[in-house]
Amino acid sequence: MQFEHTWRWFGPYDTTSLEAIKQTGATGIVTALHHLPIGSVWTVDEINSHKKKIEDAGFRWSVVESVPIHEDIKRHTGKFNTYIENYKQTLRNLGTCGIDTVCYNFMPVLDWTRTDLQHLLPDGSTALRFDEIALAAFDLFILKREGAESEYYPDVIKPAQDFAEKLDESEREKLTKTILAGLPGSEEGYSYEEFREMLKTYDGITATDLQSNLIYFLREIIPVAEEAGIRMAIHPDDPPFPLFGLPRVVSTEEHARTLIEAVDSPNNGLTFCTGSYGARADNDLPKMVESLGHRINFVHLRSVKRESGRSFHEANHLEGDGNLAQVMKALILEQHRRKNEGHTDLNIPFRPDHGHQMLDDLEKETFPGYSCIGRMRGLAELRGLEIGIRTALELE
Repeated sequence: MQFEHTWRWFGPYDTTSLEAIKQTGATGIVTALHHLPIGSVWTVDEINSHKKKIEDAGFRWSVVESVPIHEDIKRHTGKFNTYIENYKQTLRNLGTCGIDTVCYNFMPVLDWTRTDLQHLLPDGSTALRFDEIALAAFDLFILKREGAESEYYPDVIKPAQDFAEKLDESEREKLTKTILAGLPGSEEGYSYEEFREMLKTYDGITATDLQSNLIYFLREIIPVAEEAGIRMAIHPDDPPFPLFGLPRVVSTEEHARTLIEAVDSPNNGLTFCTGSYGARADNDLPKMVESLGHRINFVHLRSVKRESGRSFHEANHLEGDGNLAQVMKALILEQHRRKNEGHTDLNIPFRPDHGHQMLDDLEKETFPGYSCIGRMRGLAELRGLEIGIRTALELE
């Protein structure tokens, strides 16, 4: 018995083709219908057309990542009921097409966020990085968001001011684009003015409000997921703390526990992203698997190296602060618990999340975090780690 080894594919425009993915060792594909507008219904025809491409290449469409959630649902305003009904129908259609796992997130306005897409590492490869000072410099001195000063400690504000003052115009534009333009898999990118207007739509929405809106959404869609045979898997916030005054409510073990207890169903589960949760030192990843493992429906395996304050960069998969060896062990033990108790959800798909840009990929145009070679290295290391742990535990 093994986990299902999967690979994220962004569709026909991906710089890594399905034919190339065959050489990585992955057997399943994680993908979505990225061309469809957020909030629209995914039809059976659209789903099956995409699924056929994947199956013709010799893979299973293992996980949908993601079915995006419209901002009206997050704010609980406007046409939120219509968008929830559309979401339900998409789940029904995915179930009809035999797809059983859906990853999604509930981050307001911005999806996953970084400030540097080519952070140079000592070995010559490059990594994604989140720099708290650079983020504050953008927020305080480029965006000039009203009231932002109250959200940063003094030991961040002065370095952020110095950072901003040293930027020339091209560097300011690059930082703005990096933060706002959207990274691979993000729901939307924004211009400077669009972003300012979007932030205003969340005025007065607290973390308690956002959490309540998420639980309302779950209570609506989980019964449909049960009927359709779909395991939902919410992805944690990335980074796992508030940005730009926007609340975030999927950042800690307590957050995750609140959600799975609010709607007590095996179809209401988690995407356990070791990089997102691991950016916080107060998230003990192996212990989180032990306590939340019964609701882990999908896994992203990567490691980050925490720096000072809230800064971090993507480390090699088996390095950094992720402690992936202990995480892998805990996941394997969770899988065997399920087997011994007669559960059917044994495969637990995982994918190598992100990867360094390295070797020949340094000379290529690739999606940030999603170049082929770095992820293939990660998958190879993770597969070896899994086999080694299973052998040491004398588990099949």
